[in-house]
Order: sequence, then structure tokens, then C-alpha cells
Amino acid sequence: MASKGTKMVKAAKKGLSKVQHPPFLSAIIPAGRAMPAPPLGPQLGSRNIQIGQFCKDFNEKTKNVKEGTPLPTRINVNPDRSYNITFHSPPASWFLCKAAGIKKGAMKPSQEVAGKVTLKHIYEIAKIKSADPPFENVPMEIICKMIIGSAHSCGIEVVKELNAEQYGAFLEEREAIVTQQEEDLMEAKAAKMMRIS
Repeated sequence: MASKGTKMVKAAKKGLSKVQHPPFLSAIIPAGRAMPAPPLGPQLGSRNIQIGQFCKDFNEKTKNVKEGTPLPTRINVNPDRSYNITFHSPPASWFLCKAAGIKKGAMKPSQEVAGKVTLKHIYEIAKIKSADPPFENVPMEIICKMIIGSAHSCGIEVVKELNAEQYGAFLEEREAIVTQQEEDLMEAKAAKMMRIS
């Protein structure tokens, strides 16, 4: 009986083929902070890229960018295990949060306002994003509309003008709301852990 099971396992193993990963990898990597730890390390290892060498190359190429800036990166792997790295500008959501002066977007984007940006901010972000290869032949108006859509999904309101004093007061109020939301979230997690154990 055991030999029959062994034969079935061997037959199943023969039927399995080795997983073939595509010759490219897209990831968002913080500038100057590429490390061999997960999630980047296993992704590179599965494509037979020398992880330590890649991290050293990436950190060297991004040394002129502010450390920690998220960079969408495309890695093309050649058959000889060499690779080409292509960088894009940071995601629109990162720019929007920086422009709004907030750390993260709203927990309930359609129900609350996390921050505000002006149309000028949208246009400046669109100018930066238009240099990325995916937006090469896209009109500026469409890029602006896409960024406005990203702003709404982050809970960031787009306004024509912004008063610095009023916005400062808004951010102070917002900070108290975010602190309360985080406390509520921690309490909910603790309650869930109590129910599980």
C-alpha cells in the first residue's frame, strides 16, 4: 500500500514543472533603503538576481534622491543574471500627501477629509508625472484628472485657493481625529485578539 502511495507522489512530481517567473519585476522600493529582507529579497532571489549586489547598485543609483522616497522600479532580468533598473517618479498619492501636509490618507475617504490641495498642486504633480514613460503621450488634462481621482481616493479635497491659517487650524483638528481613530483601531484589534484566545 505504501509503495502505491510512493509511486503516486513520484508521478505527481514528474507532472509538476519548475515555476518560470517573468523576466521583469515591478516593485516600489524606498530610495537608499533597498535591503535583502522580505519582500524584496525573495522576489529577487526567485529570479536568480544576486540580492546583495542589487541592493548595493540600487542604493548607489538613488543616493541623490531623498532617502525613503518610494520609487516605482522596473527590473528587467537578462539570461546571464544581469539586470537593468528603470526608475519612475514616486506615486501620485505620495506627492498628494506631501502637498497636503499629512502622513496618510483618510480611513474612510468618501466620509471624511484628510487634507486639502490646490489646483496648482495638482498641476505641479502632473508635470512631474508626465515625465514617466507610461504618461509619455498622455495629454496634461487627463493626467490632472487622474491625479484628482487619486486625491479623492485618499480623502484629499481639491480646492481653488487655500488660506494658510485656516488650513493650519484644520490640520490640528485633523491630527486629534487621526489619533482617536488609531486608538479605536488598536482597541478593536485588542478586542479581536481577546475573542480569539
